[in-house]
Amino acid sequence: MSKALHTHEMRRPARRILSLSRRAARPRTGHAPASALWQAVPMALVFLTFFVVPLAVTVMVSFWEFTQYSIEPAFTFRNYMDVFDGCLSALPDLCTTLATYLSTLKFAFLVWLCTLLVGFTVAYFLAFHVRTLPVQVAFFLLCTIPFWTSVVIRMIAWIPLLGRNGLVNGALIEMGAIDEPLEWLLYSDFTVVLALTHLYVLFMVVPIFNSMMRIDRALVEAAVDSGARGWQVLTNVVVPLSRPGILIGSIFVITIVMGDFLTVGIMGGQQIASIGKSIQTQIQYLQFPIAAANAVVLLLGVLLAISLLLRLVDIRREL
Repeated sequence: MSKALHTHEMRRPARRILSLSRRAARPRTGHAPASALWQAVPMALVFLTFFVVPLAVTVMVSFWEFTQYSIEPAFTFRNYMDVFDGCLSALPDLCTTLATYLSTLKFAFLVWLCTLLVGFTVAYFLAFHVRTLPVQVAFFLLCTIPFWTSVVIRMIAWIPLLGRNGLVNGALIEMGAIDEPLEWLLYSDFTVVLALTHLYVLFMVVPIFNSMMRIDRALVEAAVDSGARGWQVLTNVVVPLSRPGILIGSIFVITIVMGDFLTVGIMGGQQIASIGKSIQTQIQYLQFPIAAANAVVLLLGVLLAISLLLRLVDIRREL
């Protein structure tokens, strides 16, 4: 009798712990506390004021009618038809709109590739070859120094270097590498890609460096102890674990480059087409409805590219 009573007393704490664990495991169906909702109100107002409302106005204006002298509130698809006007009749050649979008996509891809190579290399060096944290911070701040100046100044700084009588052409002529100055160094696709890479490479360095700093160094040491070579450690350990940073940096770079018009205009000598520059020109001529329609189409294209990138990595799980 006493033995059974003792066994029953021993089971009571175990049953209590089991009941508490089951109660904690049950999903909470109640609403969030009011204090948490009030804390989210300021950010919600900022998001609503500076993103949702301007986006809604842009979509609304894209359906308005406009003439040479006025803009009339209405609902028409003529602006979207004008965006792709003549595309079917131009086949098999590309119409102006599709050629402009392809030019923008070309710059986005090339700049993404260049920023990825440079950003990954810089982040890898800072994360794995610089051992102490103060030195890492010092080198990282050194990478940010060019971004303390204006975007226009950073673009104009390339002109004395790459111009016909610039330092690069002068040095190549002095060394005997070329007989005449290279014309394609300035006001060309090469210059646009170079300037965009210089402007936005930090957007790739920061998230990749953040992901690499989270990698457990024991994994790298285990791979080395298992006989893996340097490139095998890089491709099988570092790159897969850096995918969230690569994805975030890719989203930043592609989103910014797709809408850039200032860099393409200045470094391209006003001779290279891009969809951002087309929208700027339409706004200058007060053609707001068709500019809004172009902006909506560009936004849909960017969202499509981002959705394809998000399919590669489950960013919520990785972060």
